[in-house]
Amino acid sequence: MKKLCSYLICTMLFLCAILSGCGQKAETEEVSADVPFTGTLRLLNIKSEVNDQINELAKKYQQETGITVEVILLPAGVDAQATLKGYYLSDQMPDIIACEASGFGNWEGLLEDMSDQDWVSRTDAAYVDNTYGTLGFPYTTEAIGLAYNADILSKCGVDPASITGPSSLKAAIEAVDAKKDQLGLKAVVGYCAEPENLGWSSGNHIFGVYIDSGLSRTDTTYIDLLNDGGKLDTERFTDFAKMMDLFIQYSDPDLVAEGAYNDQVLNFASGKYAFITQGSWIGATLTGDAASEYAAAGNFEVGMVPYAFQDGMDTILTSAPSWWAVPKEGNAEEAKAFLQWCSEDSAQQILVEKAGFISPFKDSKYVASDPFAPVISQYISAGKTSSWHWMDMPENLGQKGIAFAFHKLATGEVDVDGFVKEVQKITTEWYQKL
Repeated sequence: MKKLCSYLICTMLFLCAILSGCGQKAETEEVSADVPFTGTLRLLNIKSEVNDQINELAKKYQQETGITVEVILLPAGVDAQATLKGYYLSDQMPDIIACEASGFGNWEGLLEDMSDQDWVSRTDAAYVDNTYGTLGFPYTTEAIGLAYNADILSKCGVDPASITGPSSLKAAIEAVDAKKDQLGLKAVVGYCAEPENLGWSSGNHIFGVYIDSGLSRTDTTYIDLLNDGGKLDTERFTDFAKMMDLFIQYSDPDLVAEGAYNDQVLNFASGKYAFITQGSWIGATLTGDAASEYAAAGNFEVGMVPYAFQDGMDTILTSAPSWWAVPKEGNAEEAKAFLQWCSEDSAQQILVEKAGFISPFKDSKYVASDPFAPVISQYISAGKTSSWHWMDMPENLGQKGIAFAFHKLATGEVDVDGFVKEVQKITTEWYQKL
């Protein structure tokens, strides 16, 4: 009887609360609309190389609006989507998250459609889902190509424009190797195939070269083939594998199999490599954390040549590498207001001039000091870019699957033919498990 009375009392209180709430709903909403946001926005940053600049962005927003933005850093190599799932399950989801293309599939129906935002009309780089609308805010454009030290190539008599296929690429590498000791180089190529922390580089970005190099931006031939059960074009992939084997032969033996990203980039910044298998994002390191080493090496001009593993390949790969998105659960309106601000003048100045991002917004008046900015602009203006369709691979296939085959090639555990078979085995089995 005592339990029943307690139950009835609780029920009556609950009903009273509902009735009271219904009577006051309009008034509450009207009052809250005029109350300024006093909480904290939480932003997930997966670009560790520009974390200081993103924090500066947050500080500037607070100065202009009074709203605090907490930046949550995920170091390079950390699985962002796995981390976000943990946040979601523990009810600690950030107000603004970072997603690569494949990551959006994890949040179907859970993200804000930002199609009505002003910034959408000023960029061609938003992430748009056919079902759920405009889900991703682009904050930069990046490029994947074989980056080079122009000073070294000049001293070795190598014209970057001459690199148009496998024979000319090999000739350029051999020309640099012939003067390696004279120029004090540690290696001709800075390439690292360590899979645990650098799997995102080999398994995603470099494997993406096989998928897109030399193709028009809308050509999905090889990603479609891959997504049809994990199939590879054996002839094309074998040519790609031969290029990777060439890089290994002329890479830094101390780093090629077990190296770290920071060491790879620092050695390039210090003028110890002629080429490096990283994309335009390393420009922020050259002018940031490695600025003193880069200055000591003469602040050399950089450039990019296509990964021309077949004759006639003349494109680099460009895209927004990831996007900021807004979960519906959380401070969604405030988060969208922050993103709108990020597309405007004061934020663009920080993102472009200080973070070194290539603005995806047509009306941005700022030009990045990033040494790769003019390189990307030249390829874009010439119409010599391919897309990043590796982002349409199943989640983690590259980083936690294909990357381990790259490591086996780097250690000599497999040769070129063995590498082709190993990747084919990994992709086939991966799709069978989906």
